[in-house]
Amino acid sequence: MIKLLFCGDIVGRPGRDAVVREVPALRRQLGLDFVIANGENAAGGFGITRKICDELLAAGVDAITGGNHSWDQREAVGFIDAEPRLLRPINYPLGTPGRGLASFTLPDGRKLLVVSVMGRLFMDPLDDPFAALEKVLAQHRLGAGLHGIVVDFHAEATSEKMAIAHHLDGRISFLVGTHTHVPTADAQILPGGTAYQTDAGMCGNYDSVIGMDKVAPIARFARKLPTERLSVADGEGTLCGVYVEIEERSGHAQRISPVRLGPRLEPIMPSPAAVERAEA
Repeated sequence: MIKLLFCGDIVGRPGRDAVVREVPALRRQLGLDFVIANGENAAGGFGITRKICDELLAAGVDAITGGNHSWDQREAVGFIDAEPRLLRPINYPLGTPGRGLASFTLPDGRKLLVVSVMGRLFMDPLDDPFAALEKVLAQHRLGAGLHGIVVDFHAEATSEKMAIAHHLDGRISFLVGTHTHVPTADAQILPGGTAYQTDAGMCGNYDSVIGMDKVAPIARFARKLPTERLSVADGEGTLCGVYVEIEERSGHAQRISPVRLGPRLEPIMPSPAAVERAEA
């Protein structure tokens, strides 16, 4: 079994601190083989820097996915080509720096493919994500040496996330939605064997408006006037993510469970049975 943790959008320092605090312990407790985190909001809520990328990798994150804020920190353009563990959505136009997918080999030789892709409904008009993923799956199939495929689908509309998950069901191991910063209550394994959750939620301070200090967003909605730049809400962050077990022979998911650790939301961890199996 491949035991995997996906951490939702990391929003500013509270989100980074939550990931750095919790991931090393979760790796031990759950016997994790691989950890993925969405890092496109990690630098003050906007983009990611080299220093923050290194900090997350050093804390035990194995791959970092992106989204519509991938380029908010201009320095990312300069270092993303040199860091194969940092991804941006695969459906950016040809010639965009970086890569949208990466293959990882676990210490025991098992191989995992991680793909970052972005939706188009209420988002930037990028290339068709359905066509982009079909092109990936034409070249990378479960089995024949590939033991798992994980897709971070960064999108606004729940319908678009659900549609693409069902479209890919059975051909990938796990599809998780990011971007809305709110964890959904629909963790499930689809009929074909693909684990799915519409949104992993965020790693950040939930006493906020999607991770941002409440004052400016409330003023924007209430008065419809320009305000100062949004800033990350200070305070202790909550880690929100998804735990998945993948059966490596088929590449299909056998288990999915939300993970929530922090002060604001009700804590959720995989059942003790999962922990016992990891420790056995």
